[in-house]
Amino acid sequence: MKKRIDELLEELKFKGMAEVVDQQIKLAENGTAIQQIIVNLLQEELRFRQERSLVNRIKNAKMPWDWTLNSFPFEAQPEVNKNQIMTLAGLDFLQRGENIIFHGKTGVGKSGLAVGILRQALISGARGRFYDTQRLLDDLYASLADRTTTKLLNALCRYEILLLDELGYLTLNKEQMNAFFKLMKERYEAGKSTIITTNLEPDEWYQLLQPKDMVDALLDRLYHRCTVISIKGDSLRSNLTD
Repeated sequence: MKKRIDELLEELKFKGMAEVVDQQIKLAENGTAIQQIIVNLLQEELRFRQERSLVNRIKNAKMPWDWTLNSFPFEAQPEVNKNQIMTLAGLDFLQRGENIIFHGKTGVGKSGLAVGILRQALISGARGRFYDTQRLLDDLYASLADRTTTKLLNALCRYEILLLDELGYLTLNKEQMNAFFKLMKERYEAGKSTIITTNLEPDEWYQLLQPKDMVDALLDRLYHRCTVISIKGDSLRSNLTD
């Protein structure tokens, strides 16, 4: 009978239950109520699946660093309001479909804070994705060649949270700009949150993107529901890679 139980658990891929079934059988033999045994087995299976789901969400988010908000050196960057950051880490902004823009020069901690908030969202159960902005634009451009742009945009719009890192002086062509505008428009209309780190002031976006009326529309959507965090402190490069 034990062999058959193990075979069924393997066939059903109940790996959480399989880890504790021997222990639970012993408890049953010692008089533990069958209802309690069933609850224990189901709880272990749920725990295992939740942990596996989190591992997969973090893997699929493709974050290049293992940074967390707990590892951020707030004491070394007094320009950052820790209470504000930890409030954002409560993730109410996701429910409201709000954006976050971290603005500041290179090295001040924009990426560290953004990745920390993204990680909190993943832990809470949200699906998210990290993208270096230039890489995103290159992927959008490549998708034009094999006509997969719609598929890529749909995938990007399904993420509850999307982090676009280092939106600065990028190499762009008209097709990339159009695809980027479309992505941001669709995420806005779907009520999805985007985090952007940038060293550009709003009026400097016009030097990067064209035409002006589309940039106007982009900025209007980004800043309509948005928390802007401007960091004017010194570089943390010696302690934290931005």
